[in-house]
Amino acid sequence: MVGDNSLLLVDDDRPFLQRLGRALEQRGFAVTTAESVNEGMNALKRSSPAYAVVDMRLGDGNGLDVVQALRNARSDARAVVLTGYGNIATAVTAVKLGAIDYLAKPADADEVITALTRSADERAAPPENPMSADRVRWEHIQRIYELCDRNVSETARRLSMHRRTLQRILAKRAPR
Repeated sequence: MVGDNSLLLVDDDRPFLQRLGRALEQRGFAVTTAESVNEGMNALKRSSPAYAVVDMRLGDGNGLDVVQALRNARSDARAVVLTGYGNIATAVTAVKLGAIDYLAKPADADEVITALTRSADERAAPPENPMSADRVRWEHIQRIYELCDRNVSETARRLSMHRRTLQRILAKRAPR
């Protein structure tokens, strides 16, 4: 790694945070970890890293706030957003706020490094095993359910779906 290799890693899943942090350190990054938006913002006040890997949904807010603060503090910083809830609207928002890429969890260290170091004109390779249409639908339903504070009736109304149908979907395991 040449030049500034400082990296801020923000994720509220502690085992994932520790595993990815170690893997990135082994690949030459100087990693600072944070488990919340608040911790991430405090880390940015101490120093502005060259790279950041930030989870989208954190216990105390939205990881995009950390991405935006990093971009304001250091315009040349390269940030990647990780999320378990991938959708086009949040991907567009992440890029508008300064992220250079958007990866679905669980992403491994090699995927993260590739995204962080890819040149601006280089296109990302298509995924080897993309989510099935059933899985994308299930993820979307889960996301809306969470946004509605796990209120089945409200979720069903917003999805224009019968409440009992939604309950059956929520009771099943996630499709592959």
